[in-house]
Amino acid sequence: MINLTDSAVNAIKSAISSSARPTSGLRVMIEAGGCNGFKYKMGLAEEPKPDDTVIECDGLKVFVDKKSREHLVGTTIDFVMALESSGFTFHNPNTTANCSCGKSFS
Repeated sequence: MINLTDSAVNAIKSAISSSARPTSGLRVMIEAGGCNGFKYKMGLAEEPKPDDTVIECDGLKVFVDKKSREHLVGTTIDFVMALESSGFTFHNPNTTANCSCGKSFS
C-alpha cells in the first residue's frame, strides 16, 4: 500500500527515538485542503486507531485511517535533504494534479 524509502525510514526512526512521548509508529493521512483539494498529513502516533490499517516497513509501523487508504495506494514516501529545503516527499500514482509545494494534490 505505502512504500517508504530508506531515507524516510531513517528520518522517521530518528524522530521516534527523540520523541518525548511514547510513540509506536507514524500516522499518514489525507485531509481536505491545500491548493489542489487534498493535502498529506503525517505525525507520530502512540498507537493505531481501531479502523487503521497497519503497515510495517523495515521495523517501522505506519498507521493509515480508512478514509485515506484509497488515496494512498501505491504511494512512496521519501525524505529528501536539499540546500533550500529538506523534508518528506510523496510520489502518489493516484493524483491527477500536484501543487508545486508537493504537499497538496487532486
